[in-house]
Amino acid sequence: MARILLGVSGGIAAYKALELARLATKRGHAVRVLMTPAAKRFVGAASFEGIVGSPVLTDEFERDPGRGAFPGDPAPEHDPIGHLEVVANADVYVVAPASANTLAKLAAGIADSMVTTSFLACTASRLVAPAMNDRMYRDAATQANLATLRSRGVKVIEPESGALASRGEQGIGRLPEPAALLEAIESAAPGPSGPWDGLRVLVSAGGTREPIDPVRFIGNRSSGRMGLALAERAAARGAEVTLVAANVSLPASPGIRRVDVETAAELTASLETEFAAADVLLMAAAPADFRPRRAAAEKIHREGSDELELDLEPTEDILAALARVRSEDQTVVGFAAETDAGLERAREKLSRKGADAIVLNDVSRAEIGFESEQNEVVIVEPADEHRVPLAPKERVAEAILDRVEAIRADRRRAGSANR
Repeated sequence: MARILLGVSGGIAAYKALELARLATKRGHAVRVLMTPAAKRFVGAASFEGIVGSPVLTDEFERDPGRGAFPGDPAPEHDPIGHLEVVANADVYVVAPASANTLAKLAAGIADSMVTTSFLACTASRLVAPAMNDRMYRDAATQANLATLRSRGVKVIEPESGALASRGEQGIGRLPEPAALLEAIESAAPGPSGPWDGLRVLVSAGGTREPIDPVRFIGNRSSGRMGLALAERAAARGAEVTLVAANVSLPASPGIRRVDVETAAELTASLETEFAAADVLLMAAAPADFRPRRAAAEKIHREGSDELELDLEPTEDILAALARVRSEDQTVVGFAAETDAGLERAREKLSRKGADAIVLNDVSRAEIGFESEQNEVVIVEPADEHRVPLAPKERVAEAILDRVEAIRADRRRAGSANR
């Protein structure tokens, strides 16, 4: 996980920085917070200290009780210069929100607060997230300052459009939501040194389409959201992720390698090609169980016939086939979308497929079915079941990845005990 240095400048959007600090800490990052004097007019230092578990610094001349160390790291025996030590230990420094005044100071190299002085001394990745009224943001001075920062390698997290702090005003200048800010920060931070660092994760997502004729197909309603969430969260943990996407219209992060497919046969071929190099397979895609034995070369017309009979054949059992050829150090997780007798079917599938776990969700419920942004699952393992309550799919993905990590750790311990 990364050491994130968060600089907070004065602005109404400073309240979002509290949530950003909470999300980053919850995800396992170590966070230190710096504030400008104006920022303390909007949020209190004590709120940040309670969230991140370390002292907040506002004056470059004050002594740092943490001696520049981040939470979880030992403090040096000597008492270093605060604004130099804290940035020397940071993996990434983000100023969010970055007011017009602070942006001007950063562009000019003015060092008159802990936020600006530390920014000038920082050699790690630096980001700024502008937040202000749209007229201030569009002003030539602000745009010139942003251009200057970009030219120096500073990443600008672009503001969003929408309702502004001034009553009734709309425009560009809104600070992005904390989850989006954290995603940008994690992308800029160096890779973590945790158990996911460099782990090769193969994720399938979406639903296959089996052609009946050139315009019709057999398919399902899977949107690929769950698979995408797994890919995104695995990448955020430091994994090298390959996403095999079956008819998924949603975008994936640039750092994720993506292979697009349409049919079950194409999904099978792509996964067989990629599986040998993978450490973890997360089979979240919903391949069709049957396909037309022969697809018509031309569109089937309704005229002249009151019935249409389809001759269907089963598609490949992708998960079982891959599980049969996996090596001892590969982890395989399947998914089961059920409408009745879910646990019994999931346990039977776990045994029959040879997977390490099956993630069960009840697609008969509208709030967690296909295309929903939320999910509620049971992670079924040979000796246990882990229930994940209703939550956004990103949070469910984190819970699934936590179980993958635990499964792999248990296997390593068992292997060591048998040596």
